[in-house]
Amino acid sequence: MRVLLVEDDAMIGAAVEGALKDAAYAADWVRNGQTALSTLACQHYDLVLLDLGLPGKDGQEVLAGIRARDNPVPVLIITARDGLDDRLRGLDGGADDYLLKPFEMAELLARMRAVLRRKGGRGVPLLGNGVLTLDPATREASVQGGAPAQLSHREFSLLRALLIRPGTILSRSELEDRIYGWGEEVESNAVEYLIHALRRKLGSDVIKNVRGVGWMVSRNV
Repeated sequence: MRVLLVEDDAMIGAAVEGALKDAAYAADWVRNGQTALSTLACQHYDLVLLDLGLPGKDGQEVLAGIRARDNPVPVLIITARDGLDDRLRGLDGGADDYLLKPFEMAELLARMRAVLRRKGGRGVPLLGNGVLTLDPATREASVQGGAPAQLSHREFSLLRALLIRPGTILSRSELEDRIYGWGEEVESNAVEYLIHALRRKLGSDVIKNVRGVGWMVSRNV
C-alpha cells in the first residue's frame, strides 16, 4: 500500500517516513504543496498524509486541488494548527481525518487503518475473502480460522494489496508499486520470492497465478 507524505519539517518527515516503512507501507515523501499535486497527478496513492503549514502552496490549497480533480484518495491531515476553524475547514474541505501534532506514531498508524477501512467500506479491521484473513494491526494471516502466521513487512504489503480487491489480478509492476517506495531498490524476482514465502506459510492455493498476467486471491466466498 502506497502512502504520500507531504511534510516540510525534516525531523518530523524523517520520523514519519521511517514509521511508515516499518509498518510495511511504501512511503514517498515530498516537502511542498506543488510537488504533492504534481506527484498525485501521475502516481496512484492509497492514502495522503498532509501537513497544512507548507511552503508555497498551503495544505488547505493542496486539499482543494486534490478534490477539484475528483481524486477520491483518502487524506489525513497532520498539523500543529489546533484551532476549531482550521479543523472544520479541513474536514469540510474533504479531509477524512485530522490529527494534531505532536502525536504518537501508534495513533497515526491506527488512524490510517481506520480511514482506509472506512474508504473500503469495511466496518471491521480485518481483510479477508472468506477463507484467508489478514489483520493489519498485527500483520498476521490465517486460513479458515487456523493458527495465525506472522508475516514480514513485504509479505504483508503484498498480501494486503491482493486482499483489498479479491478477484482482481495484479501484475508484477502493480505489486512492486505497492511494496517499494521511491529510491528503494526493487530486488530481482522479489514478487515471486514473496509469493513463494506466503504460500509456504499459508498454503499453496492462497495466491493464484494467472499465467502471463499476474497474481490474485479468490473473490470473497
